[in-house]
Amino acid sequence: MLLGSLLLAIAAIIALAARGVGTGRRRAFLSEVVVVLFAFFAYHAVRSITEGSVADALRHAQRLEDLERSIGLFVEPTLQAAIVGEQWLVDLANWVYIWGHWPFIGVAAIWLYRAQPEGYRLYRNAFLISGGIGLVMFMMFPTAPPRLADLNVTDTVVKYSNFYYILQPPQLTNQFAAFPSLHFGWNMLITVAIVRYAPAPVIRTLVVLVPAAMAVSIVVTANHYIVDAVAGGTVALLGLLLATMLQRRSRATKLAPEPVEAEPARTVRA
Repeated sequence: MLLGSLLLAIAAIIALAARGVGTGRRRAFLSEVVVVLFAFFAYHAVRSITEGSVADALRHAQRLEDLERSIGLFVEPTLQAAIVGEQWLVDLANWVYIWGHWPFIGVAAIWLYRAQPEGYRLYRNAFLISGGIGLVMFMMFPTAPPRLADLNVTDTVVKYSNFYYILQPPQLTNQFAAFPSLHFGWNMLITVAIVRYAPAPVIRTLVVLVPAAMAVSIVVTANHYIVDAVAGGTVALLGLLLATMLQRRSRATKLAPEPVEAEPARTVRA
């Protein structure tokens, strides 16, 4: 039921986005949608079936907590305690966590595809590369989020909102995929694209607030440690770096002159 609702919502967005696009570009757009949706569901399917053991996930979470304590960064319970008494702050954090992820990324990606096709391909590849890196890290280092560790914190998203289960059904969820936080990393990555390509200075300025708000949200909702966000941002930027290198190599290959075949030598008769 939830997965069906998600697919219907995606279909409606695609139909609206395809309106007003020429026939040729519409075919290209729909082909790109198929590729992206396949990558989306493949990523979540692989992530869900590679969920590590509870013992490993809790042990790794403890290691991250110990790391944060050693550098004076362990403030997750304190930050959540600062908002739980104000319901509007809890609702705001939940709203950012839910709507600042796939809805924000999806709308921005459609705009980028239509406004800057080459830029879209670059950042699409950055998402795919960073997602692949993330999957390897989830398998090698399964980590429980603070809400599942013994930190006396509450999963505010689950407690106060049911809509998140439509955007990310339980069937596509890995409870121990907290490190790195691509929830933050991908939000930051699409923001970098908007800052780079948006024509209006006011948009480029205001959109910087989005990943900052997401960083706070993933922590106060007890879904990630602070170091998860740091790792997620690092993985996202690494994906962008590798995608940029691939794009430059592709350009160089296309611009390289084709080798000229030497004409066979002619025999001179006496």
